[in-house]
Amino acid sequence: MKKSYLLFILFSLSLITYKSAKAQDPIFTQFYANPLYLNPALAGSNICPRVAINYRNQWPNISGTYVTTSASIDRYIFGIKSGIGLLVTNDNAGNGTLKTTNISAIYSKQIQINRNFSVNAGLQATYGQKSLDWSKLTFGDMIDERRGFVKYTEEVPGKNQRSYVDFSAGAVMFSKYVFVGFAAHHLTQPNEGLIHDSKLPVKFTGHAGATIPVGSKSSETSVSPNILYQQQQDFRQLNLGVYVTKGSLVGGLWYRNQDSFILLVGFTHGVFKAGYSYDVTVSKLTNATAGSHEISVGMNFGCKKPRPKYRPSTCPSF
Repeated sequence: MKKSYLLFILFSLSLITYKSAKAQDPIFTQFYANPLYLNPALAGSNICPRVAINYRNQWPNISGTYVTTSASIDRYIFGIKSGIGLLVTNDNAGNGTLKTTNISAIYSKQIQINRNFSVNAGLQATYGQKSLDWSKLTFGDMIDERRGFVKYTEEVPGKNQRSYVDFSAGAVMFSKYVFVGFAAHHLTQPNEGLIHDSKLPVKFTGHAGATIPVGSKSSETSVSPNILYQQQQDFRQLNLGVYVTKGSLVGGLWYRNQDSFILLVGFTHGVFKAGYSYDVTVSKLTNATAGSHEISVGMNFGCKKPRPKYRPSTCPSF
C-alpha cells in the first residue's frame, strides 16, 4: 500500500510537470558505454563498426517506475571520410504508463588541428514520439479516505500521443591522452506536451578527461580522471569520477551532485565488452528506491584500416 501511494505521488508530480514545467531527459551513468547518446560527435570515433546496448532501471524498489533502454550502431566510412550512426532510445515510466521513443540518425566529421589535436563535429536528427496511457493513471479525486482508490475521476484526458522532430549537435577535441567535449541536444526545442504545449528545453553537456598510463607498457594499466556537467533548464548535474583500467578489467567511481556515488565494473574480451554500475543514493530516498542499476553490453568489431589521417578518440569505454 505504501508503494502504491508513493507511485501515485510520483505520477501526480509528473502530471504537474506536464502542466506547469518542462521535461528532463533520462540520464545514463555509464556515459561512454553509450557514446552516441552522450555526444553525436562520437559517431564513428571507434573507426570500426561498434554496437552498444544499455539498460537502466531507476528506483527498482518501486516496480516499473523508470526503465530506460538504448541501442546504437556506428562506424567510420572511409569513402566519405565521415562517421555515421543510428541511435534508438526508449524511456518507460510506470509499467508503460508514459513512454518516449526516439530514433536518431547521426553524422560526424573530423578536422585535424595539428599533429597532436583533432576535432570531431557531429549533427543529429531525431524523430520522437511520446505517449500516455490515461487508463493507468490515478488522480486525487479517486481516493476514498477509508477504501483507497475506488472513485471515478472527473479529470478530462488530454492527447494520447505526440510526435516531433528534433536536432542536436556536438564536438569533441582530443589528443592521444586528453579530450574535451561539448554537446547541445534539442536545439529546436520540440513540442512534446500531451495536456498543452510544452517545449523540450535544450540540454547542454560538457565532458573532459585524460588517460594516464601507469607503469610499463606491458602492464596495460591506466588511470583516467573525468568530469561531466549537464544542464537542462533548472536541472544541473556535476559528475566527478575516475576509471582504472588493468588489462581487460575496468573499475570506476563517480560522485554526483551531493546525491549519489556511482560504482562501476566492466571487462572486455575480444570484440565483446560488458559493464555494470550501481547508483548508491545518499539522500533520504535511499531506503524507498534502492538506488539505480545499469547494464551495458557492447561489441567493437574489427575492420580493415587503411592509413587515413583519421584518429580514433581517446574517450573511455564505460
